[in-house]
Amino acid sequence: MNALRALVLHDIKAFLGNRRALIVNLLCPILLGAFMGYFFSDHGDNGSRITVMVVDEDQSALSRRLLEGMGKDKALEVRPVEAAKAMEAVRRGKASAALIVPAGFGDAAPRNLFQQGVRPVLTLLVDPSRTTEASLVRGLLAQHSMEAVSGEVFTGPSGLKMLKDSAADIDRNPSLDPSLRKHLHGLYDDLSGLNTSGAMKGREGQGMSVPYDLKEVEVTARIGAKYNGYAHSMAGMGVQFILFLGIDAGVGLLVMRRTSLWQRLRTAPVGRRTFLLARILGAAASAFLLLVGIFAAAVGIFGVRIQGSMFGLALVSAAFALFTGAYGLVIASLGRNPEATRGLSVMVTLFMVMLGGAWVPSFIFPRWLQQATLVIPTRWALDAMDGMTWRGLGLSSALVPAGLLFGCALVMSLVAVLRFPFEDK
Repeated sequence: MNALRALVLHDIKAFLGNRRALIVNLLCPILLGAFMGYFFSDHGDNGSRITVMVVDEDQSALSRRLLEGMGKDKALEVRPVEAAKAMEAVRRGKASAALIVPAGFGDAAPRNLFQQGVRPVLTLLVDPSRTTEASLVRGLLAQHSMEAVSGEVFTGPSGLKMLKDSAADIDRNPSLDPSLRKHLHGLYDDLSGLNTSGAMKGREGQGMSVPYDLKEVEVTARIGAKYNGYAHSMAGMGVQFILFLGIDAGVGLLVMRRTSLWQRLRTAPVGRRTFLLARILGAAASAFLLLVGIFAAAVGIFGVRIQGSMFGLALVSAAFALFTGAYGLVIASLGRNPEATRGLSVMVTLFMVMLGGAWVPSFIFPRWLQQATLVIPTRWALDAMDGMTWRGLGLSSALVPAGLLFGCALVMSLVAVLRFPFEDK
């Protein structure tokens, strides 16, 4: 045990003694986590809007009302332009979409509110890389067009003309059932009377809208526990750079085998298992210290709160730190030379980080990918860290992920002990 303790302390002192490496390993995840956290945080009305270029070829009261309503929407930034500029802006990625309102929209749209006819065709140019934003634009366009068209029918001059023309049309249509003609005539007459009466005074331009108010409630395990984008991004970048630390530990061991220090270690009165266990624990201790520093920065600088179990977060962090130590050793055990091993292990690590949800939360993934990534250890760690921070979950939610990480670390440690090439070839 004395030899094991001495070896572990040596690795920790070496890690803390290299100030440049320590600063890089600590600051890089914090800075990248800050960037990603800012990107995914809610900035209220100051947040980014979806840029929509608009070409109004109609220039009617109705088209202007439609564009005015869209311009007031806090999710959209409406920019009137010419058709050629609109298409070019979408093509170059400067706008998510472009809306072209055709000539005749103001006359044709109100007529199709109550009867089938030749509908005006609005053209929406979209950037194929921004399908989510395009879907939102389509939904908001439907909302604002309904409000504008119904408002024009009830209070606008073109709507009044349309109602009178529609009433005249049904009188001239002998194929209509007399009962249906009577009811339609009454409907158009009543709407015309509403349009011209003083009942709508002060409500000009107001039409039908969504018949409810929507109250959004953020649901977490504890009342009042708010989502903080920095919580996930700090954990994600911490996991990524700590795994890089494990790579450095494993590749460093392969480099060590090329030096005279390796010969001295082989002749020292230290068992092989003790030596390997010390390497795992030394790397794990360094990884745990880094996680503590990253979460301390998240709490102190970016307002992240541990809404769940503090002990649960510490348990998951310790489990992932031990996983990192074993991961570095298994890299050294399966690798044959530092150069090839580093490149392959970096690629594997980046896949684990990406699929684990470190770069973007896993709930953004397609459903099939969310299920497939449940077997990846980084997913266990990040989900548990989210649970202990902004989700506000209790200790029980950390036990299974921590157990899986400990188990994975044990398996990798056994593989490393059995496969590690002590003898020179």
